Amino acid sequence: MQALLARIFTRLMKSRSWVILIVLTILIKWASWYPGWVERNYSNGVYPAMARLQRILFGWLPVSIGDLFYGFLCIVVIYKTWKLIRAIYKKQVNRQYFKTGLQQFFFFILFMYVFFNLFWGLNYNRKGIAYQLGLDVKTYSLKDLDTLTTVIQQRLNYYAGFVTEAQRDSFNNKKRLFNSAVDAYGEVAKKYPFLAYGTKSVKPSIYSYLGNYLGFQGYYNPFSGEAQVNTTVPRFLEPYVTTHEIAHQLGYARENEANFVGYLACRYYESSAFRYSVYLDMYNYSLSEIIRRDTARYDSFQRKAHPQVRKDQKEFRDFYRRYNNPLQQIVMWGYGYFLKANNQPAGKRSYNEVVAWLVAYYKKFGVEAL
Repeated sequence: MQALLARIFTRLMKSRSWVILIVLTILIKWASWYPGWVERNYSNGVYPAMARLQRILFGWLPVSIGDLFYGFLCIVVIYKTWKLIRAIYKKQVNRQYFKTGLQQFFFFILFMYVFFNLFWGLNYNRKGIAYQLGLDVKTYSLKDLDTLTTVIQQRLNYYAGFVTEAQRDSFNNKKRLFNSAVDAYGEVAKKYPFLAYGTKSVKPSIYSYLGNYLGFQGYYNPFSGEAQVNTTVPRFLEPYVTTHEIAHQLGYARENEANFVGYLACRYYESSAFRYSVYLDMYNYSLSEIIRRDTARYDSFQRKAHPQVRKDQKEFRDFYRRYNNPLQQIVMWGYGYFLKANNQPAGKRSYNEVVAWLVAYYKKFGVEAL
């Protein structure tokens, strides 16, 4: 393995490769300053064709190629770390050793940065769904938030009475869950054609159980174009998580936008389970904003919540309390900085910003549209 990795790096790290990577890095940074250009030429230009090709190549495979790729990267990092520790222990470290190691490290970082952005990451800098829908997303008042939460709760309580255990049990069949999410996008595309989703590539993550300890419900792999879903989370979360990850596949990179696009997909799909799933998530996001401003109002809303809603909220809390650990806190801290580095200054709170999109949506189309 050592010889194979050495040959790969030797071939890649030619002077021409360095020049190409540096030039591409500069061009990517330059493009990120022009959201209109990114929207026209990348997000609605080369990216959809590139993403669809990825799904054609890897979507039919039962195993997640992206997860295998991440696993390979972890093995390489562990191997390189062990090799460095062994070299230090045996006093084999010299100036040339460090020079070569630093060259390989910076080349790898540049390589990953360029490919990440070319395959998907530039979408962080697009105008996005607010531009496409003509929404005026801005700071909202407590009154706006109260109106939103009231309507969302009404919808949630309504669908809580229709979702049966049999419907929830049906999501144990992940093929049915994923196909239903694809159908949801087929429905919302009738109203918003730019949300059309072709060539499915949604898969359970190989690392689902590990994901519980690291704190993720799903993720998009930009290197393989696969949407990964943690299928060990509570079943009422799975429909919305799946539509959220498909939103990433469609080029909505920022988490607040992926949340909103996932909301639209579930909202326009004639499925009580999907609508309950998304309204529960939106209700929790709204409540988290309510409690920051008015705890008494929070208690008032919770007293009006359907018993099934409170039961699922408790299950959600118990689930994450069960897997909470120091490593998860470190990972989430790093993830927050990753989001900030990618045009999401609120970090982890970017997910909550979907509330502003919902407020803007009902102000333009009326509360009936929620």
